[in-house]
Order: sequence, then C-alpha cells, then structure tokens
Amino acid sequence: MSREPRRPRCAPLIPRARGGRAQRAVLVLLVLCAGALLLAGQPLVPTARSLALHFATLQTGELLRGACYLAEEIFHLDSRHHGSFWRALSSCFPPHWHGPMLLVCGSAYVALFGDGQQHGLHLILASLCQLLILALGLWKPSAVEMSEMSERSKQNVAHGLAWSFYVGYLKIVLPRVKKCMEEFSRANPNLPACRKTWKLHILIPLSCDIYDDLEKADSNIQYVTELTETTLARAGIKKRVYKHSLYAITDEENQLWHCAVEYATPLQTLFAMSQDECAAFSREERLEQAKLFYRTLEEILRGSKECADTYRLIAYEEPEEAESHFLSREIAWHLRQEHREEISVQEQSHPPSPSTALDSAELNLQISVSDLPQPLRTDGF
Repeated sequence: MSREPRRPRCAPLIPRARGGRAQRAVLVLLVLCAGALLLAGQPLVPTARSLALHFATLQTGELLRGACYLAEEIFHLDSRHHGSFWRALSSCFPPHWHGPMLLVCGSAYVALFGDGQQHGLHLILASLCQLLILALGLWKPSAVEMSEMSERSKQNVAHGLAWSFYVGYLKIVLPRVKKCMEEFSRANPNLPACRKTWKLHILIPLSCDIYDDLEKADSNIQYVTELTETTLARAGIKKRVYKHSLYAITDEENQLWHCAVEYATPLQTLFAMSQDECAAFSREERLEQAKLFYRTLEEILRGSKECADTYRLIAYEEPEEAESHFLSREIAWHLRQEHREEISVQEQSHPPSPSTALDSAELNLQISVSDLPQPLRTDGF
C-alpha cells in the first residue's frame, strides 16, 4: 500500500487584505477616553476650551504642512497640474474641511477664553510646535500606513505587474490552454489523461529567484515537447508567437505526471529591482511585493470568466536548507490535488446503481449467525 505523499513544508503565508480593525480600535479608544473624561469630573467650560485649542492646533499643523508642499508644487504647475493653480492647491490640501474646521475651532476658542488672554501668542506657539515637528521629520506615516494606502489605491509595483501579466499574456493564452492539451493527448493516447491537470501551472516563488531551465532546477522535471503555439499580431509585431512547454514530473513514488508549467515572468522584474541600486528596493520590500503580486493576480483571475479552470497558481517559499527535489514535489502535490478533484467529480456524476448497492441490513440477512453450517430444515431432512 502506497503511503500518502506529504505536503511540502514551506507552504507560503499570503497576507489577506487589511480589514477595518484599526478604525474600530479608534472608536473603542474614543469611547474609553470620553468615559475617562466624564469620570474625571472636570468643569465643562475649561474642558471645551482645551478641546477647541487642541483641534485648532491640529488643523493649523495640517494647513502649514499643505503650505510647505504648495511652495514646491507651484514650480511644477505645467508638468504635474496641467497649469492649474487650483488643482495644485487642492492636491496640497486634500480634505476641504481643514479650513472651516480651523475657523470653527478658533472661533470657539476665542469665545470660551476669558478677557485678557493672549490669543495671538497661543496661535504662534501652536504654529511653532507644528513647524518644528515638520522640520524634524516627525510627521511621517508609519510603514503600515504607507502599505495600507498603497494597497487601497492599488498603486503598488505588484499591482501593475499583476495587471500587465494578465492583460498582456494570461488573458491571451489561458483560453487556449485546454485545446492545446487536448491536441497533445490525442497525439499521445498511450499517456494517461487527467483533464483537471489540463491547465497552465504558474510557479510563483516568493524569493523571485527564477530558473530559465526547469531541468536544471530539479532533475525530476524533464522537458517533453512544445504545445501548439498561438500566433497573433500584437502591438505592431506581426505573427507574435505564444507557446507553452510540457514537462514530465516524477513524484516521490516515481509516478509520472505531465503538465504545462512555467514561472510568472514579472517576478524577474522584482528580483532585478532588488539588485539595482537605482530602484532602492530592499529584500523585505521584494518579499512583500511578491506576496501582493500573488494575491492580486489571484483576485484578477478569479474574476475572469474566460480564464476559469485554465490555470493553477503555485506559490511557494523555498526551504532554508537546499532540497534537490523540492520544486518537483511541490508541483506534484498540486497535480495530485487536481487528480483527486477529477475523481471526486466523476464519483458525484456516476452514483452507484440502487439495484446493485446493498445496505448493511441486507448484508446482515445474508450472513449466518453461527460460524458452522446450519441445516435448512429442522426435522432432520
């Protein structure tokens, strides 16, 4: 009896999109602070005065920061803002309620303050503090905030690479993959056919380390042939050729699998960027972008009807200790899963016939209670 092949150890952890937990935490902390303020039993007027002062200080800081950015943007009106000063102004002060908020808070602060207070001094001190914060570079978003903003606006390197890979390649070739595999199967009837594996298996190593020759990456992966090529006129190129390579994968039990497999080529761009000083792309950023590339590509393909059931994304993280057959084992695991899915579908579409299926009660009626033969009659005959 053959043993169950084990799942590769280095299954990657792909991060999901961030939820709204940070905003909910803000609301919880807001309630706690309001409760603490009520329990403190402070007089209403001084409390309202302090709140108005803090709000006015924060809004002053936002307006000062916008003014500093505007001092740079006015030199780029034509190239960045189509020559419009108001467009540059709205870009430097994106939330339009900063000005009204400052006016309201300032008015409330003046109204609540008693006579003889130096309002101008407080405004100057607030501006001085905000400008010191800006000058010292203390007013910067954290790495998490920058990551969330870029993911929500879909302006990451990974988003661009994933969409380019889909529109410029996968959307063209994936609808034709099954037809190419069917032609190969008809030409080689001696090879076992598993329709669930008639897909393009796309390798996504999170290290972005890609081999140009899969046979050199793993000796259990052997090149077989080229599938039928697709020729199209594309972006001014006459008769541009798209084709896939078919490989034979040997698993841990020496069973042979055939599939079309290739790397996601945009990962080479991420790897090259991390090696080029001009890109200023660290290894940690490369890993984050590789995971985001996988997640974005998965979301794109999941929403594409024409590419449904024509691909298999194989994301993996290579083990720290080098393994000669890690890649073939990873691919074989996915092929085995696809094979099981096909068997499951076949069993569901062909249920056992009621006339031949025997339940446990019928089986018990046909088995004698005693292990010894029993006579059919009790009168001795």
